[in-house]
This record gives sequence, C-alpha cells and structure tokens, in this order.
Amino acid sequence: MKALKTLVGGALVAATFSGAAVAGPTVDAVKAKGYVQCGVNTSLPGFSAPDSQGKWEGLDVDLCRSIAAAVLGDASKTKFSPLTAAQRFTALQSGEIDVLTRNTTWTLTRDTKLGLNFGGVNYYDGQGFMVAKEMGIKSATELSGATVCVEPGTTTELNLADYFRANNMEFSPVVIEDANEAIQAFFAGRCDVYTTDASGLASYRQTSAPNPDDYEILPEIISKEPLGPAVRHGDDEWLDIVAWSLTASLEAEEKGITSANVDQMKGSNDPSIQRLLGVTPGMGEALGLDEAWAYNIIKQVGNYGESYDRNVTQKLGLDRGINALWNKGGLMYPNPAR
Repeated sequence: MKALKTLVGGALVAATFSGAAVAGPTVDAVKAKGYVQCGVNTSLPGFSAPDSQGKWEGLDVDLCRSIAAAVLGDASKTKFSPLTAAQRFTALQSGEIDVLTRNTTWTLTRDTKLGLNFGGVNYYDGQGFMVAKEMGIKSATELSGATVCVEPGTTTELNLADYFRANNMEFSPVVIEDANEAIQAFFAGRCDVYTTDASGLASYRQTSAPNPDDYEILPEIISKEPLGPAVRHGDDEWLDIVAWSLTASLEAEEKGITSANVDQMKGSNDPSIQRLLGVTPGMGEALGLDEAWAYNIIKQVGNYGESYDRNVTQKLGLDRGINALWNKGGLMYPNPAR
C-alpha cells in the first residue's frame, strides 16, 4: 500500500510538472469571446487615449494588444474600457475587464487587500507637481497654503498628504474624480497646483494646456510609482501570460528583434532568440499558447523600445531615463525566457 501511494503521488507530481499549462478561467473566457477586454485611462496621451478616428493608442494600449497577440494571434482583437482611478479596481474585481492596463501603481495593499496580482512594471514613474509660471514658484517646498487638484482613490492623493505633512506645510485639496476634469480645473485656475505622476504632468502639459509654455513642472519627484498591468488573484495562468507578454517585448528589444526584422531573426543562431520566437519549441507550450506567441507580439506590436518611441518619446518628448533597458542604464530587466 505504501509503495502504491508513493507511485500515485509520484505520478501526480509528474503530471503537475509535465509541461503544458492548464488554462484558467480568464484564458478560457478570452478564447471563447475572441477578444481581450482591457481597462485603460479615460485619456492620457502617450499611454492610453483615442486618436482623432477613435482608435486607442499608447504604451498601455500596446501592452493590451500584445496580450491579445499572444493569446489569440491577433493584436487587433481587443476592446477598451476607459476607467477613472476610482472605477478601475471594481471593474477588474467584478470581471468587467480581463486585465487592467491603466497606469496603476504596484503597492502592497493593492497586491493583498484588493486581491490583485501585478504582471511586472511597464513604466517606472514618480509623482510631481505642475504650476503656472506666473506664480514664480521654483520648488515644491514653496507650496505651503496652496490649493491642489488631485484625483481620489489614488496613490497620488495619499502621497500628497504625506509630503505636505512631512514638510510641515498646509494645503487645500480640490478633489475631482475624472482626471480630464481635474486638469481642466487646474488650467481654469480653480487650483494653484496639479499633481500626478510625472509622465501624466508631461502628457497634460503637452496636449491639454492652452499654452504649454505658461506652465512649469517642478523638479521634485516625491514618490516611487512602478506602473504595471494587474489581474485578479487566483488565476495564475492568466497572470503568467500577461507577465510574459510584457517580458517578451523587453527581451525582444534587448536582443535587437523588431517588428521589421523579426522574420529574419528567426534564422538567428542565438538559442535564446530561437526559444523566444518559437523556432525551438517549448515556451509556448509552457504558457498554454501557440509557439508563435512572442513572434506575434513583436511582429504586430513591436518591441518595448518601438512602443515607447512612438507613444512616449514622439508624443510627449520624454526620453527613456530609468525606463531604459538595464544594459543601457535603466531599470528594465527582462527575465530569461527558457
């Protein structure tokens, strides 16, 4: 009997670790309906915003399309739910969306109490402040007594209170749920200061200000904001796919694989490139996907650097900074696909 138990136990372990992933509920649902439903910002140019024809574009939008390319083989099989900061977590928890790709900071309480899992970081950011130049303010330490426009339900709101308390300064919050309404309130003079992630400040100053030269982003960065995609707890297979879709785009950039040369790169002798592009099979099976999962991401969406350049650099004028690859002085470090 003991020998039989050992044999059965060994068989179960072998089956558990035998290779192919077992599809989870979200993967099954996505395949059944034929598209990935992504939660995005209501409008944050460079990250997620509709263009003049209503087509969504941005760094976060590209991540959503990468996930669709990996799972369904077609980056266009996506739908987008524009969400405010207050709406985003409920939409994910309730199943209204499959994945949240909306400039969301990875924090301990969100990772635990809110029942979320984060699939990596697709943009390292930090909170800053924007003021009208006519105020003559050059530092955030001069903001005592200011009125500050801020969105509720964000790390921004919490960091704002912490910063002013730590520096023994007073402020009056002007809390507005919709980010577009909040920034317009600032430009209309309803508050002295607007605060959000530095990328958001650059985006709104460039695309929404009546005259961008009339506004200044102060030098202080008061927080760490690792932004990344989030999924629901308890669906590990879906988390794996989301995380490795992001990693594949970073690995492709590191290896010099682009949307233009990916077909040529399938002939590379580099074993890691062969594994990533499915020439050497195994990585797709491990994820429960077609072996062309990463090839489809790169061919249809591009690598991380291509996405960053067309969305963030070209639209907002922001260089890579800490979002450069690890071997270029940044923090982006793709885990090995093997």
